[in-house]
Amino acid sequence: MQPEVEREVVRMSKSGDPRSYEPLVRAYEGPGLRLAVGMLGSVDEARDALQDAFIKAWQSLHRFDITRPFGPWFFQILRNQCRDVIRSRQSRERHEVRDEQIEVRPAGASSDPARLHERSEASLILWKSLNTLAEEHREILVLKELQGFRYSEIADILEIPEGTVASRLYHARVALREALVATNAEYP
Repeated sequence: MQPEVEREVVRMSKSGDPRSYEPLVRAYEGPGLRLAVGMLGSVDEARDALQDAFIKAWQSLHRFDITRPFGPWFFQILRNQCRDVIRSRQSRERHEVRDEQIEVRPAGASSDPARLHERSEASLILWKSLNTLAEEHREILVLKELQGFRYSEIADILEIPEGTVASRLYHARVALREALVATNAEYP
């Protein structure tokens, strides 16, 4: 969505018309779900968190500064919602990702069963490795590597300086590399 169009949609939404909020939901639903799945490792929990984040954003829209882009503000709400979900997990320290929850299949990807199986195994190893990381490392990797946000956007979402983004990203990549080695050892 173009910034001018987004600004107008936000302005109309702030006036209280719920129908005008729908284009924002459509625009941020896909990226938001990918972010939530990356943070939570569960599609079901991610969908719930995304829905709750959209509701919270709607309820807080009156406080939103219309001169700023909507995306970083919304992703910050979604990130906080995901963190709440993670904190509320009482029965287990880390969550498991089931095979059926992971489908990483780029457009035009081969439908050869052997290649799909290899991708599925690699994807499972990646998600299991991500889930072993500290929340701080997992979320910055999801924002940069899976969502493709720029350092400045990540800094806005996480409310940290860009230099801290670079530092955290470096340490997160090192931690992921170590986790991949450990997780891959489980799947010879």
